[in-house]
Amino acid sequence: MRHPYNRTVRFCYKGDLRRSRPKSSLPITNGRFRMRAKTDEKRNAIIEAALAVFEEVGYQRASMAMISARLGGSKATLYGYFQSKELLFATAVTSALEEAGDETMAALASEGDIASVLRRYGRLYLDLVTRPEILAILRTVLSEGQNSTLGREVYALGPQRGITGLTEFLKARAAAGEIDLASPEVAAQHFKGLLEAGVTEPRLFGLTDIRDKREAVDTAVAAFMRIYGRS
Repeated sequence: MRHPYNRTVRFCYKGDLRRSRPKSSLPITNGRFRMRAKTDEKRNAIIEAALAVFEEVGYQRASMAMISARLGGSKATLYGYFQSKELLFATAVTSALEEAGDETMAALASEGDIASVLRRYGRLYLDLVTRPEILAILRTVLSEGQNSTLGREVYALGPQRGITGLTEFLKARAAAGEIDLASPEVAAQHFKGLLEAGVTEPRLFGLTDIRDKREAVDTAVAAFMRIYGRS
């Protein structure tokens, strides 16, 4: 999985730096920017190492010592960025979910009739929620979420984000006369349920010889259009 923090660091200036500061201050300012970039790179490396450890051994068995060993640094450095394993896990998980969901949500803005867009979205969605690393995250959150705010944070960036985006998409398509529905949010929940039926839950329990994802998407879209489509 491409790590969510692998992004170019950008800095924005207000006004002309050469006018606002004397020339002698420029090397110091640039040095601060370089330091910030290095800090971000270190933080990204920590999160990437943490995700690998959490996926390999699980949240309970993972330790800050294991993560620092994977990173090749000291625990003191690790604690300088993240005060606890829970905070590091929450940051890594929410960042991974946010980035991973971007492509899936973007499918709702693609061109095509409603069935084609839903089919495209459905395939990306099932590919996302059945990734081994995402399933590992969900299992951990289900067991640990009740002990912290982690469950709410992950739900907001995962399921709730998907439902919100799908609701807005269906609302717009209903306004265009492509479908007929009383509640866009309920319809979004229905489509999510149709997609996941026989696919997501078995995989959460470790089953592999289960329903084909492509067939599940085609069936879900066909059923949804029979319920909400306009003939």
